[in-house]
This record gives sequence, structure tokens and C-alpha cells, in this order.
Amino acid sequence: MAKYLFGIDLGGTTAKIGLFDEDLTIQDQWKVKTDISDSGKHIIPNLIKAIQDKIDEKGLNEADCIGVGMGSPGSIHRKDGTVIGAYNLGWDRIVHVRDAFQEVLPDVRVEIENDANVAALGEYAKGAAENTDNLIFVTLGTGVGGGIICDGNLLVGLGAAGEVGHMVVNTSDDAFECTCGKKGCIETIASATGIVHTAEKLLHQGNYDSPLAERMEKGQHISAKTVFDAAKMDDALGLAVVSEAMHYLGISLSQMASVTNPEKIVLGGGVANAGQFMLNFIWPTLQANLFPQLREGLSLELATLGNDAGIIGAAALVLDHND
Repeated sequence: MAKYLFGIDLGGTTAKIGLFDEDLTIQDQWKVKTDISDSGKHIIPNLIKAIQDKIDEKGLNEADCIGVGMGSPGSIHRKDGTVIGAYNLGWDRIVHVRDAFQEVLPDVRVEIENDANVAALGEYAKGAAENTDNLIFVTLGTGVGGGIICDGNLLVGLGAAGEVGHMVVNTSDDAFECTCGKKGCIETIASATGIVHTAEKLLHQGNYDSPLAERMEKGQHISAKTVFDAAKMDDALGLAVVSEAMHYLGISLSQMASVTNPEKIVLGGGVANAGQFMLNFIWPTLQANLFPQLREGLSLELATLGNDAGIIGAAALVLDHND
């Protein structure tokens, strides 16, 4: 009899849900609106109902389901199956996710993990890092997150390993303040937000004959994509911004690699849509700052799963914990 898994990628606007077989092949996927009203108390009941409805729709029963995995923002207590501090969901209190699921589905395994770690597991299970047991995954979006896999196991430490976005790489006086309270974190430089801030800083520090500079001086909106698109057209300011941001990212990646000695570093998230053009800026700095023996066998690649990484990784989380 076929067995199935559910993977949930919980976000502040929507939760993506996937139904998988034991080979992590997607059988169905859909979205549920994330209802953050009333301090987010409806989120888990809505997810439970969505899974129950899918079980009924597919003519399955609880015995057909191995488990439910979920990637969530916030601080995760893996043993207890709880989340706290996911403020974008309204969860400023402890949310007993596993208990809530198992009240309704008592025989179904429920596993929870940080959303960035889950995306790393997705790329490891079915994406750019498949069959790669030593991996650094970094997602470059509004912030910078990541996950580290060593010898085939997700590295969690005391619970918060892999917070790569908060590595301090810029200690100069003009370093940007980070939401974590420190200054100079890589998140403040290489995230989509950080790239825009870097463009604003360089614009005020220099005199650029540049269409991007003209656009900014007119007060027009720019994004990380705007900056990369300009750089690809040899725009002076765009090239300066990309060069600085990717230089710092290369330094941070070299520091991570020096500790973990990975086979691959995989970059995902919206900023990584800049593709090989972006990697060409990172690679020289990464190589130059690595201990020489660590350079051999290391590759820098782009994530391949896109928005499916979270649900695939969440489902893989269940298999990783399946005794």
C-alpha cells in the first residue's frame, strides 16, 4: 500500500502545502491563506483542515500517511514541536504545533524545522545539492537565511545553527545596522534590502555618470533586480553596488566554508535570480579567502527548486525522522 507525506512551507501571507509519495515526488500541491488575525490562532487549525480535506479528497485515511513536516519562521523547539517568536504570524507566544496536529491525527508523525533549514533540506533531497552530503545553502531575499548540512545531517547546534545572515562582515564606520541589533551583518549588504541600501550609500559617496544614478536622483523606485539589470548593462553605479555586495558575500561564504568544508555552496532566493552573472562576482572573493586545501572540489551553484524547496524539504524532514 502506498504511503504519503505532507510538506508545509508556512509564510506570512500563504502556506504552501504539498502531498508527496515516499520518493518525495509531488502528487499534489496547493496554497492556504495565512490568517494572522487573533494573534495567529487560526493558522494551525486551517492547516489541519486543509490536510484533512486533502486526505478525504484523495480517498486516503490516517494509516496511509507517514507524517506532516512543516517549515516555519520563528524559534523552533524540535523536541516539543513548538514555535515561538514568529512575529509576522502573530506568534509572540509558544504555539504547540505538534500537539494540535496530533489531537486530530494522533498516529501521524509531525516534524517542525526553521524555514531556511527546510529549504536547504529540499535542495539536498531533490535539488541542486542532491547526493551532496556536505552543503551550505544560503537564501538571498528580503533577508539572508541559510542551512548547513554536514555528513548528510542538518546542523542545528543548540537550536539556531545556520543563522548565516547575521555573520558580521563589515566592521567599518559606515556599516549598516541590522534588525538583530548588530552592525555589518551580511544580511544588511547582500539581501535585496541591503543591495538597495548599498546603492543609496554609494550614490551619495561618489559621482556616477550612470542611468541608475540618474533614476535614483529623480527619486524613482529601485530594487535589487534594478541594480543587477543595470550592472549587466555596464552601468557604473550598478557595477559598483554589485561588486561591493558580492565581495562581502564572498567573504562570508569563505568563512562558512572554512568551518564546514562543503562540497557545494548553493544560493537561492529572489536575489539569486541574477544567475551566473552574480556568481561571477562572488567566486573570485570566495576562492581568494579560502584556506587553499578547501578550494579543491568546492562548487558554487544556483538553487534549482524555486518555491518548491520549502515543501519538499518539509516532507523530507519527516523521512529524516522516520524510525
